Amino acid sequence: MAGLYHLARLNDRWFRLDEALVSAFIERWRPETHTFHMPFGECTITLQDMAYQLGLPVDGRYVSGCLSEFHIYIQGGRPAWETFGECPEGADDETVRRYARAYIMILLGTQRFADKSGNCIHIRWLPYVARLEEMGTYSWGSAALAWLYRCMCRVANRHVVKLAGPLQLLQSWIFWRFPRFRPERYETFGWPLASRWAGYNPSGSEKGPRVQICPDNGEFFVQFIWMPYSSPDVLQVVHPEVLEPRHMALWRSVTSLIYFAVIEWHQIDRVLPQFGGVQPCLNPALNIDFLISKDGRGGDRWFPYHLQKWHLYWDDRAETVLRFDVVADPGPSHEFLEWWSQYGKRFLSPDMQLGDPRAVPIPVEASQRGPGRVPDMDRPEDVPDRRRVERRSRVGTRRSQRDWNWLEHAMDDHHDAGPAGCCRSSHLTGPHLYPEIADQPGTLSDQQSLPHL
Repeated sequence: MAGLYHLARLNDRWFRLDEALVSAFIERWRPETHTFHMPFGECTITLQDMAYQLGLPVDGRYVSGCLSEFHIYIQGGRPAWETFGECPEGADDETVRRYARAYIMILLGTQRFADKSGNCIHIRWLPYVARLEEMGTYSWGSAALAWLYRCMCRVANRHVVKLAGPLQLLQSWIFWRFPRFRPERYETFGWPLASRWAGYNPSGSEKGPRVQICPDNGEFFVQFIWMPYSSPDVLQVVHPEVLEPRHMALWRSVTSLIYFAVIEWHQIDRVLPQFGGVQPCLNPALNIDFLISKDGRGGDRWFPYHLQKWHLYWDDRAETVLRFDVVADPGPSHEFLEWWSQYGKRFLSPDMQLGDPRAVPIPVEASQRGPGRVPDMDRPEDVPDRRRVERRSRVGTRRSQRDWNWLEHAMDDHHDAGPAGCCRSSHLTGPHLYPEIADQPGTLSDQQSLPHL
């Protein structure tokens, strides 16, 4: 009913987090492209990974809105609190639904959309759990991916020291894509695929060394599996609901990802080999830096209006599905690797320790794939964050007129207080009064007196 059945089954199969491994990958996360920059190119977590790893539905309504009917959930001027434990045996349908609502709120607030509050759950989930029959119509996969993108973009800031979000999903994605980092004795798996690592509890001595033994020497290929879900073993355990055409088509859609005030961009045109294509040279990434600062604080009534443009992108998601040729040997093209070797950030260590990265030879199989082709798509307009630039340009410049308004006001006060019959000169205002400083704005302070006027 709620579309979270597979996630609920995964709730009792979680595994411990390898902080050193996750931190190593966060170092390679680029907020501008929403991808990991690796020696072989770019890779990222997509809607396809959300479906296979967690079993979440992809197609559906976006998760957003405002809590405008909060009074419905209030009794006697305060929220109706209730303590939940195990559902009693023989409970009626209404009691079971009440316990189910509480469990779903905990599942969403602590597993899929966890934040740094620790043990707190946001009240925004009340309208959703109040209508259990409608929860299955939402795209929980896109909302969870948007939240993971935002959490990784935030921690990419050097002033942020703690990481939140669905980190078990990130770690499971690393294990499936990078065989070198996989723990041993986890060969069998079921559904969802993230349950493969159930019970994984690495010790402190196992975390750091596994990351350190992987050399970052600028080589193009570091044992990355472009299509891990195409193996017969995975197809035997995958749930048929995930393979519905309406869900699979959106895996290759370049569209917005929405989670309340969080707006991110699904840029799969930069990772075509993950869907069986050949990666050509990249187009410039979409600049949505201004949206990264939106976190929903101060109310949520502005969501439907100010974010309407990005809501429409999701409504038109079926029109932005990329079409490209699927090849037997997916990967980056020769032209891409040449460009990447010159301009890409292929390793994090100093150049003096690793040598010139452009000296690394390009594999022969890259030339055999062909040049690749950039799929046709409609690119939305950039939304750069220019608030700081504009704020600085307005301070102490003639552009804002702030440096001369005080002078005009002082002249008006002086003439109003002058002798009767004094004629005002209309040309003695603003910069014309002091031509020698007209080209040096900001040289006079608004605290200076004007005894000579």
